[in-house]
Amino acid sequence: RPPTMALLFVICFWAAAFGLPKAPVSRGTISRIGIRRYTPNHRCSTKSMSDFSRILPSRPHQGYPTRAQVVGSELVENDKKLGLRERFVSMIERVQGELIDELEALDGSGKKFIDSPWTRESTGSGGGYGRTRVLEGGRVFEKAAAGVTVISGALSPERAAAMSARGRPATPGAIYHAAALSLVFHPESPLVPTFRADVRMFALEGDEDTGAWFGGGADLTPSYLDTQDAQEFHQFWKKTCDRHDADYYTTFKKECDEYFYLPARNEHRGIGGIFFDDMEGTPETLAFVTDVADSWMDSYRDIVIRHRNQEYTKEQKDWQLLRRGRYAEFNMIWDRGVRFGLLSGGDIDRIMVSAPPVVRWAYNATPVPGSKEEEIMEVLRSPRAWA
Repeated sequence: RPPTMALLFVICFWAAAFGLPKAPVSRGTISRIGIRRYTPNHRCSTKSMSDFSRILPSRPHQGYPTRAQVVGSELVENDKKLGLRERFVSMIERVQGELIDELEALDGSGKKFIDSPWTRESTGSGGGYGRTRVLEGGRVFEKAAAGVTVISGALSPERAAAMSARGRPATPGAIYHAAALSLVFHPESPLVPTFRADVRMFALEGDEDTGAWFGGGADLTPSYLDTQDAQEFHQFWKKTCDRHDADYYTTFKKECDEYFYLPARNEHRGIGGIFFDDMEGTPETLAFVTDVADSWMDSYRDIVIRHRNQEYTKEQKDWQLLRRGRYAEFNMIWDRGVRFGLLSGGDIDRIMVSAPPVVRWAYNATPVPGSKEEEIMEVLRSPRAWA
């Protein structure tokens, strides 16, 4: 009928000229810009919702865009208007989502990561939120975890003293802001190395841009030495570091070897990688930290694929469990992140999520001379230059 055709023409003209109405953004939407909130009933900050969510309609997969979707878009220009902390938080939430997708595909079991968002009740000295993702009992990964943490609080006397000892003067009770993405992958097979990585940012109240500092890294902990794995892993991170500063790799490789060390055992936890801390909070440092986080899977993927289908013996599995015992020792005694989490009143399950799923200790366990087990111990006692 003519009136119907006329109405249809008007609708089509309006859509072409002005676009169709967009669906409203709900309180539970996770935008890329600003500090997000993962639970719909959690009060969103005025900055993240009123200023930015209007240009970011709801996206699939919890709202994380890929790097390809971000480059060249209006989001990049808006990023420049934000502080370092907000840009860092935006980045770690994006990377976490991308990692989960790839790890589930790499595992191949069909198992999915548990999704555990959480909030810390806001008090006079701060609050926080985060998201812990854990996969257990997979085909390749016996346990894999990737957690985002964004918190504020008051420095404890112990934390203030530890910061001051590292050249960062701090007083008990000072308000801090911290954010991090931490991950660890414990494979089922003793022939696939464990992978650990993180990026983190810390700032005292009022110094989020001028007084903030960054840390992070990536390291490999094999039960058995594979020279090709070690060389490729270290060469990869040398190239990544060289894109930003020719001295980074040498410095951060040395710091990694020194940090992941068990003095009572006189051995290193793994074959290292890179580890950095207390890097000044500048846009250039944020660019480096972002490059590190975006490169994690590229450094590890081929190693997993090369070994995941190789057969192994019960004796090799038992050796892996012994080496995991060393991993647990380091986490519980020496790891600064674990200590900070415990001192700041964090949830014990989230703090210990990096622990291996099954470990073994044996009295006076000594490798047979000339064995593959002795080969890896020689490297752990005396780190090598791989790149």
